[in-house]
Amino acid sequence: MSRNSLATTIVFVAGLGIGFFARSAMSTDQLKDTHVADLAAIEKLHQQDIEATLSQDPKGLIDIWMEDAVRFNAAGSPAVGKQAIHAENQKIPTQYPGFKVLSYVPKYKNIQIEDGLACEWSEREGEYKLSSDSPLANWHAKGLQALKRQSDGSWKFVLIIGNE
Repeated sequence: MSRNSLATTIVFVAGLGIGFFARSAMSTDQLKDTHVADLAAIEKLHQQDIEATLSQDPKGLIDIWMEDAVRFNAAGSPAVGKQAIHAENQKIPTQYPGFKVLSYVPKYKNIQIEDGLACEWSEREGEYKLSSDSPLANWHAKGLQALKRQSDGSWKFVLIIGNE
């Protein structure tokens, strides 16, 4: 084994050991505080999603996503990256200038958080009109979401798989 390989291996193993002991040194109270803060920040993301969806604010609809996010919809191919999601978001208001979301109620369930990542599943319901004179339409979907903690403690969606 070369000298560089041995040094790299030793540094790697030392890093694993330091990481393990640093994590185990966190008290139960510190872990609870982190979990409570994460849940509050995830709830804030959920509220941003609701507000942006109801207002159809283009900036709000894209700010909830990470740069490399992926959104899978039942119809069509996945939107890969924040700009592709934005382009997909713009299709409906471009095609239907009078489009209005009247209600949007997501119910998030089974949130699991581990090491800065979270997953959850949801049921989403909504009512919308394609134009002011069109009939009221209902929407119902189930989905799986993956979220990632940002360096400032906020959370963003990194993956949504929906079945509209």
